[in-house]
Amino acid sequence: MKAHDEDDGNDEQDTRETRDTRDTQGHDTGSGARIPLPRASVEDGGRALPDPAPAALEHQVLTSLLGAWALAACSAQEADAVEAHLGECEACADEALRLREAVTLLQRPESLDLDPALRTRVLEGCLERRPPRIPVPGWAAPYDAETARLDALLQDFGDAEWHAPVRLRWFEDDGAASRRTTVAGVIAHLMTVDGAVAAALGLDDPLGEITAPSQAPAARTEAYWRASHYPLTRAVRAPWREQSHGIVRTVAFTGDSGGMPVSYGDFALPLRDAMLDRAFECWVHAEDIAEAVDYPYEPPSARHLNGMIDLAARMLPGVLAARRRAGLAAPGGRPHLVAAGEPGRSLRLEIEGSGGGEWLIPLDSPGAVGSAEHEVAHVALDGVEFCRLAAGHVPPAEAAAGQVGDREAIRDVLFAAACLSRM
Repeated sequence: MKAHDEDDGNDEQDTRETRDTRDTQGHDTGSGARIPLPRASVEDGGRALPDPAPAALEHQVLTSLLGAWALAACSAQEADAVEAHLGECEACADEALRLREAVTLLQRPESLDLDPALRTRVLEGCLERRPPRIPVPGWAAPYDAETARLDALLQDFGDAEWHAPVRLRWFEDDGAASRRTTVAGVIAHLMTVDGAVAAALGLDDPLGEITAPSQAPAARTEAYWRASHYPLTRAVRAPWREQSHGIVRTVAFTGDSGGMPVSYGDFALPLRDAMLDRAFECWVHAEDIAEAVDYPYEPPSARHLNGMIDLAARMLPGVLAARRRAGLAAPGGRPHLVAAGEPGRSLRLEIEGSGGGEWLIPLDSPGAVGSAEHEVAHVALDGVEFCRLAAGHVPPAEAAAGQVGDREAIRDVLFAAACLSRM
């Protein structure tokens, strides 16, 4: 074979010889084959690429592509053809809009749990359009909301959840106390204590013929539990919910300002405060239930939480006085005893976050008025943390509280807040 080709004018012969260098299977057996140079592309020439022409598709084909177009699953040419068609065909345009709206429903939400404020927003929107003839008083709204939230939590419970163990916790004699029950037992507890409000309103008492040693919440609950000769089941949900509905309807019809007294055995609360108290306990025990079944549960709305905190702050002076009479709280290094209605030595309670605010707590007399001029201490807590302290779920010594001033006064107030709790 030649080392290189010489131009001898026999091009046809060279071509024939080149073909002869390939075997019968098409493999090159010689070195005379020439590799063709690549063709110049449009990009190399600096010229713009031609726009692809829209696909010319029939109406039936374009209609069948609407679903894929709504899901953004069409090719670029198909999408252009569909969109061009939608500007000309009204029927297909309406169908495409319907499909696009349906696609948004297929997107998975970030959370399966409803916003706790959703119910309030929906009701407010409905009431703006059509106000009720007999509205629920504002002081009864927290109870209405919390019982509805708890009922929503219970609606999908099976037998296993209803019998899940729950430990009720509270603070008693300056120490932690607890009682073991089930989810059904907690609902029975709420029903029997709510029964004190129902009885004050003239409704049926859930205890019926059951005799309790006193009207205290714990005594009523223990009497109901003892009278139940079988383990409580999901059947307790219906009478509890019917009773809560009856309470809300009745307070709406009474037209009362909420001053009617409701007896809790060894103390009484005005109806408006009793409804706040029942809303608070409903939320606390709903969290107990949610914890038992490993389910998230949100705090109340800020407005309702503020009302619950305000009730606790107003009850603190009376609890402080009772603890002082029992020898559980010190009178203070320099007590400032004043007549009822006069300013006295005070602690500033600052609640941060949702439902927050500031309250001046009189320290030496429940009849005194909190005064910034006589402030001796300042305590700051998160709103939910304070509520859990008042529920007996957080020991006073472990409460995450910022403290400045008289340490003894601060300790007394934190312990008094924990003593607001009960079973």
